[in-house]
Amino acid sequence: MNNLKRINRELIHSGTILDIYVDTMQLPNGKTEEWDFVSHRMGAACVLAVKPNGKILMVRQYRNAIDRETLEVPAGKRDSVDEDTRICAERELEEETGYRAGKLEKLLSLKSTVAFCDEFIDVYLATELEKVGEQHLDESEEIDIEEWDLKDLMDMCYEGKLQDSKTVAAIMAYAARR
Repeated sequence: MNNLKRINRELIHSGTILDIYVDTMQLPNGKTEEWDFVSHRMGAACVLAVKPNGKILMVRQYRNAIDRETLEVPAGKRDSVDEDTRICAERELEEETGYRAGKLEKLLSLKSTVAFCDEFIDVYLATELEKVGEQHLDESEEIDIEEWDLKDLMDMCYEGKLQDSKTVAAIMAYAARR
């Protein structure tokens, strides 16, 4: 079925997290086209954190790519390509919310944007939460913590008010599990 062939990959930008390439692709008819490819070197983890009262911890933060604030599950990139995403998930939960999970289980793995990017994100469910301190944010982060009911978050997904793929996937996976 795959009659496409990459005949060249040229790095056009190397950033702190992403590398951007132009791929020259040979089409089934023999013609060539240039395709963009974004390599996310680190991978990431996100956490759907459920408090004992059933409320889900969400973070509100500004996202430059869409020039607005979003409501998301806590998440972040791995510190190294070898870091276990479970460790990443634990760290990001505590850094962004001040909570630690007594129980952390993997819900699913996803690729965020397969058309042009290879980023992967492992999605975790955190329960038996314990408040262990305050947020420990990076200098460039400004994050507000909010508590939401699952039904309201699902409604926001269906209404298009929540559009972040990892967040929608986490909410829907958790809802399907209940």
